[in-house]
Amino acid sequence: MFAIVTIAGQQFKVEEGQELFVHQLEATEGDNVAFDQVHLIDKDGNVSLGTPVLNAKVNATVLGHVKGDKVLVFKKKRRKGYRKKNGHRQRFTKIKIDSIAV
Repeated sequence: MFAIVTIAGQQFKVEEGQELFVHQLEATEGDNVAFDQVHLIDKDGNVSLGTPVLNAKVNATVLGHVKGDKVLVFKKKRRKGYRKKNGHRQRFTKIKIDSIAV
C-alpha cells in the first residue's frame, strides 16, 4: 500500500514504515503529525484517485531535524574583478510514516 501526499509543498510517494526527509516542519522531535492532502492511494492494485484530494490521512512521527549538504553559490563577471561566493545549507526534518488511513 502506498500513497502520494503533499508534505510542506512537495509531493512524496510514501509507504508505511518509510523514513524520509522533508523541508523543515514546525514540530519537535517525537511529535506525531498528520497530513491530509492525499492525492492517490494504491491498496493492493485498487487505486483511488482524488480530485484534487481524497478524504484520507497519513500519520507520521518526527524523528529529528538535520541540515543538508552545503550548496555553494559563486557569481563572477569576467574582466571586472567581481567575485561573490556564498554558501547555503537547507534544513530538513526526518519523519517516519506510521499509517495511511483511508
